[in-house]
Order: sequence, then C-alpha cells, then structure tokens
Amino acid sequence: MAKYYQPEIETASREEIIRIQNEKIVKQVKHVYENVPYYRNLMDEKGVKPEDIKSIDDIKKLPFLTKNDLREAYPYGLLGTDLKNCVRIQSTSGTTGKRVVAFYTQNDIELWEECCARAIVAAGGTEEDVCQVCYGYGLFTGGPGLNGGSHKVGCLTLPMSSGNTDRQIQFMMDLGSTIICCTPSYAAYIGETLAEKGYKPEANKLKAGIFGAEPWTEEMRRSIEKSLGIKAYDIYGLTETSGPGVSFECEEQTGMHINEDHFYAEIIDPETGEVLPEGSKGELVFTSLDKEGFPLLRYRTRDICVLTRKKCSCGRTHVKMSKPMGRSDDMMIIRGVNVFPSQIETVLLNEGYSPNYQILVDRVNNTDTLDINVELNPDQFSDKVAEIQAREKALESAMRTMLGIGPKVHLVAPKSIVRSEGKAVRVIDNRKLHD
Repeated sequence: MAKYYQPEIETASREEIIRIQNEKIVKQVKHVYENVPYYRNLMDEKGVKPEDIKSIDDIKKLPFLTKNDLREAYPYGLLGTDLKNCVRIQSTSGTTGKRVVAFYTQNDIELWEECCARAIVAAGGTEEDVCQVCYGYGLFTGGPGLNGGSHKVGCLTLPMSSGNTDRQIQFMMDLGSTIICCTPSYAAYIGETLAEKGYKPEANKLKAGIFGAEPWTEEMRRSIEKSLGIKAYDIYGLTETSGPGVSFECEEQTGMHINEDHFYAEIIDPETGEVLPEGSKGELVFTSLDKEGFPLLRYRTRDICVLTRKKCSCGRTHVKMSKPMGRSDDMMIIRGVNVFPSQIETVLLNEGYSPNYQILVDRVNNTDTLDINVELNPDQFSDKVAEIQAREKALESAMRTMLGIGPKVHLVAPKSIVRSEGKAVRVIDNRKLHD
C-alpha cells in the first residue's frame, strides 16, 4: 500500500524543507510586492523591501494580514496576478456579509489538489479506493478540494456533495465506498441513520473518513469510528490559503502535518504579535509560499493551537499542528459555516430591531443548532401570536441570506435579556468541543 503521495517531499530532511522555504519566500515576497499594491503599501508603511527578505527567518519582518484587510481589499485588492491567469474562485462568508473571495490559477489548483491527495493517501487511500465526497461543492472549498485530491490519487470519486442522506447511503452501499469525506457531524449523522436502517458497522465497506470544516472532540472521533467501523482522520484548511489540505492527520492521529513546502506556519501571541517558540500555545499564522492568484503573507487565522516537530512514527517530517483549541476572535463554526455575531447584529439593525440579542449554540444528535433570541423594542411588542411568528420567519430568512445557514429566531419581550455590567454575553455555546 502506498504510504505517501509524494514521498520525496513528505519525508524530506529538515535542511531540505528549509532550503525549499528559503527559495520560495524570497521569490514570493518579490512577486507580492510587485503585483499586490495593497500589500506593497503595508510593507512600505513598515519600511520593509523585498531585498530585506533573504530567508524564511526574515519573515517576521513582514506585516500581518487580517480578515479586516481581506474585507477592505474585496474583491480584487489582493489579487496576485492578471485576472486572465485565474481560472476559478472559491469563497467563504466574511464578518459582515462581505465574503472572502480567493482566486486560483491552474497551477494553484494543481498544488491544492496535490495537498488533498497527500491527505487521502495518509488515510490509506490508493487507486483501488472508492472515495465518497459529501462536503458541499460550489463556492465552499471542501467538495472541490477533496474531489480533485481523490482524482489525483486515482480513486473512483463519488461527487455526492452534502445532504440527501438516503441517496448517500444507497451509493455508499451499492458502490462499496471505502473512504468518506465530510464534516464530522455529518459523518455521525450517517452512522446514526445506518443504524436506524438496521445496518451493522461491518455491513459497509468503509475503512477511513477524512473529516474537517468544524471543531470535533476525541470522544466524537471514537463514536464515529465505532458507528461506521472506520479510522477517522482530521483535515484542516482555510479558503484564504486554498482550502482543506493545508494540514492533515496520519495514522498516528496526534495532530496534523502541515504541508510545509507550500505553507509556512508561525505561532504568535495574539495580543502582541510576537512570534512564540515551538511548543507554545498561540495564534496560528500562515504564509502561502507559492500561491499565484491569492498569495497571502503572514495571514492571521485567529485559530489557537500548538506546533510540534516531535518525530512522527509515520515517517513524515513536516511540522504538526494540534487541533485548533479555540479562537482569538468571536467567530463560531456552525455546521461547517463561519458565523460572526457581527453578521447577526448587522441583520437586526437593518431590519429595525434593537441590538439586544443572545445566540444559543448547541449540538443535538450530532448536528449543530443555532437559536437567536431577539429583544423587541416596546413599540414592536405585540400579543398577536401570528404577527410575532410572521416577524420571526422574516428575520430567519434575512439571517439565512447573510449567514448561509438557517437559525431559529425567537422574538422576546423588551428588557427580558439579562444586561451585563461588563462585556455583553452574546454567545452561549453549549457544545462540548474541547477535551
């Protein structure tokens, strides 16, 4: 069985990885400075020129990029090449409805798919496998990324997209799927549905699952492994850096190997921006070393995690990141979708409601739920049930348009949400996401 998709790079010596990074960062900084005026201005403000970057160690001289920069530069401000060289966009929701739009050249897509292929092979995938991709397709990166990676490995690919669980199960059983790629909560739901239909875990042919796009615990991993009779692997990525496949788990299941020939990772103190030594817990920062269409340098992910170079029994030499342990901002990931309280606030104010609201997130039967309690203004208050229900439905529709997922909205009496002396407690997240 093939253990690595690209053995020469996945098991390269530390010296070789650093040599590749040194070569790529010098070239990439020059490319960005010459082609991305937005970032050139940030460098000029900081007094940094491309010739100041002689190796990967000099990366700390460069300015950071944040989600706010992406919003300001939307849509074309961080484009790194002529639009005619780009062949695709992918997108994710932004903080106030302005989406993150990432551009890809054909070469960017090839490299991204290679990263996803590495993840599939690390999970035991070969050309003999049937790979069922149940991540969403379209603008979301999950479906297209794993689809392309599956093709590169040579698997028979089932481009199912998400939802329609009966059809998922029919194809899984009839075509003998051996690898499944989806969000962990959807994998758990498929496991439950199979059991309800009377299937034992050994009745399917699945051997591995590649799950990402939302936080999940070790308990959830074991539960999915048991219900589907598989080994469950974690995968990590962001639309800003291409999508899933930035890092992935091997059979050791003790963190995700970052594809260091394409992405350089740093851990910083989220307050000061200071780079922290290996093993420290802090905010993850990524630099895309060879992306052409959307080449982000020192992008602050807001994910809190730890990096380790401890030797791995799988033989891969690339640095490992832990599962994200939280966020340094207020973003929530609900059913694989990024949700910010500021988006909810924007909708409420646009629709003429007060900014007194509370977000309740939970997980019921392995599926995330999102409820929003919204205080009515005294002049909006009514004891007509039909009127209140109509208003709730209208708000739910506006929220779905903004967020990409449908919450349950509850309009409540004026002054009924508890006021806080300090920072308002906007979000109550009852999911157990961390061990």
